[in-house]
Formats: sequence, structure tokens, C-alpha cells
Amino acid sequence: MTSLVIQTAFLGDVVLTTPLLDALATRHGPVDIVTTPGAAALVETHPAVRRVIPYDKRGADRGLAGLIRLVRTLRAGRYDVAYLPHRSLRSAALAWLAGIPQRVGFQDGWRSLYTEGRGRARQGHEIDRLLALGGGSAPHHARPSLHLTVADRAATEQFLQAHGVQEPFVALAPGSIWGSKRWPYYRELAQRLAQHVAIVTVGGPEDAALGEQVVQGVEGGGAAWRAANACGRLSLRQSAELIRRAAVLVTNDSAPLHLAQAVDTPTVAIFGSTVPAFGFGPRGPRDVVVELVGLSCRPCSAHGPPVCPLGHHRCMRDIDVERVLAAIAATGALKST
Repeated sequence: MTSLVIQTAFLGDVVLTTPLLDALATRHGPVDIVTTPGAAALVETHPAVRRVIPYDKRGADRGLAGLIRLVRTLRAGRYDVAYLPHRSLRSAALAWLAGIPQRVGFQDGWRSLYTEGRGRARQGHEIDRLLALGGGSAPHHARPSLHLTVADRAATEQFLQAHGVQEPFVALAPGSIWGSKRWPYYRELAQRLAQHVAIVTVGGPEDAALGEQVVQGVEGGGAAWRAANACGRLSLRQSAELIRRAAVLVTNDSAPLHLAQAVDTPTVAIFGSTVPAFGFGPRGPRDVVVELVGLSCRPCSAHGPPVCPLGHHRCMRDIDVERVLAAIAATGALKST
């Protein structure tokens, strides 16, 4: 049986789909996956994946012409079954137009375009929900996985050496495409941590300015303080390797959180406008969630809006540096902070 997974959501969603890829490959052999060009690198080296089909839905493949090109590609693949974890009309239409005979999606998606709709649990972790889509039993506390190459490790090592950073170091991920998810005190946290350990910021090119603000705050400290801004300077897999080598990652509710889960790095996850109960929190034994419990206005949306709808952003501003330092200590990743 030839299986196809269509997952063109955010980077973190693609990482969280890897346990489903593993489960399907165990039963039917390696699968093909349609995903965004940005996420393709995360799964192209994965042993559960036979072929990655990039779909630049907001760029080169935008519009009807791009959709038709991809439909033709999928028809040529002669897939027996398509799994549709992303509950979008476009994903459902792709599988339907490609004539894939078995199309499995969630019942709260585009049910009329599926041949089989499966229930999506309102509670629990997203990984478990995605595994249920595949029809198998979910392993207890299944974790995502990434497969990093020798070249990824070499490039990351070269970056760290070039910036004089040695282990142990703390990775900080200050960015998020949703502004209300950003904790505003990473610079102050870095200044406190840099007295004891090196700091590396991690994220995409869009996070470079945030990362530089953090590093500049450290550079004015003691001569022995070390900090480097890796935002936009490493590839996605290299960033995952950087996180793997970190003693601990401090992050917002964003893609680096899921990269850390895939490489088994202790994580302090700061949640503001969203909540872990949505199913996207960390689940490792040494992970710690920091959030402001009891604030009546949170969560304010499924993804977190660009800015606080009420203007005060208390869900993040009221979480102070001391509390995050305590969470880092609770992971046991560092002897002292």
C-alpha cells in the first residue's frame, strides 16, 4: 500500500506529525509527504519518508495553476490512501482531485471530501490526536523525531567555535510569528544567565533582530560572558542540532519547542495567549511550563493574535525573570543559575 500524508501547516505541526509518519511506515513502508518548502528539510532525511513533495502554496505554487500541477504529480503517484492531518479545504481538495481512493481526515475537517472521517479528541496532546488519525494505538507519551546529518552537526560545531561558545550553553528562542506569544524579557534573562553559562539565541531570519537584542544585552557584561545569535544563520536541521547540544531551551509556544522535543532537550516553555491544554505543550520528563494561571482573558485565540486584544499583554508581562530562572533550575539541566 502506498501512503501519502498532506501536511502543509506550520513548522511545529510538521514536527508533531513525525510519530504518525513512523506509525504508517511501520505498517505499510515509508510514506510520501506533501509539505511546505520550508518544512521539507525537516522530513527529507527521515527514515519513515520515501519522498518529500514540496508545495509552495503562498509562493511559486500559489493559485489554481500550482494546485493543478500538484494534482498531476499526485495522480502520477497512484497512492492508495492519503492521510490529512491539516484540516484545510486545500489539503482535502488535493487528495480528492488526485483521485486517491481512500482519504482519511478528521470529522471536524472537510468531511464531504473524505472517504473516512475519524474523531479528533478535544483533549490530549496533538501527537496522540494525529496518531489516532492513522488508526493505530498511540504509544505512551510518544515523542516527535528528527534525523540530523553529519553535515548538520559539522556546520553547527563550526558556528559555535566561530563564536567562542562551549558547552554547556543555554538556548533561547525569543521569537514567534504571533506577537502575543513572545515573552518580553529574554534580554534580561540572558544577562542573568550569562554570569554562569554561555547563551545562544535560535530562530529563523525573522527572529534575527530579537536575537541580536538579546546578545547585545550580554555583550556589555563581563569579559568572560559569551553569547551568539544563531537566528537565521543556521538551517532548520542545524538549529535542531544546536538545540540538541544545549543544556536547556527556553522558548515561547513556537517551533523551537517542538524541535527540542524531537531531540530530547529539556525545555522551559512560556505560554501566554495560548495554553498547553490546546495539545501543543512539551511532554518530556524534565520539561517545565511557565504560565500565568487564573488570568480571565487567556487563552484569547487558538494561535495567539499578533498583539494583545486588550492592550496589556499581562499573560506574558506578569511572568518575571525570577520565575523563569526557577523553571530552568527545576529542569535540573544546570547546576546553578
